[in-house]
Amino acid sequence: MARVVMYKTLVCPFCLMAGALLKKKGVTWREVDVTHDMALRRQMEELSGRRTVPQIFIDDRSVGGYDDLARLDRAGELDPLLGLT
Repeated sequence: MARVVMYKTLVCPFCLMAGALLKKKGVTWREVDVTHDMALRRQMEELSGRRTVPQIFIDDRSVGGYDDLARLDRAGELDPLLGLT
């Protein structure tokens, strides 16, 4: 199974939705809370090129935020990335 990392903040509905989708897939992930840590937020921005949360990485590949994750799922591309097929 793929290694999944999600950068998030405490008050983020899209982070919750991304977590729910990953949970539905049976995937475990590591959360990196950037709510009060500007160094981690800068790290997230450098890795993803984006400032918004969540930022999700599958095996060190940036897949974007919740909308991107959901789009991959609808297209049938998420399961192979997660190693579920």
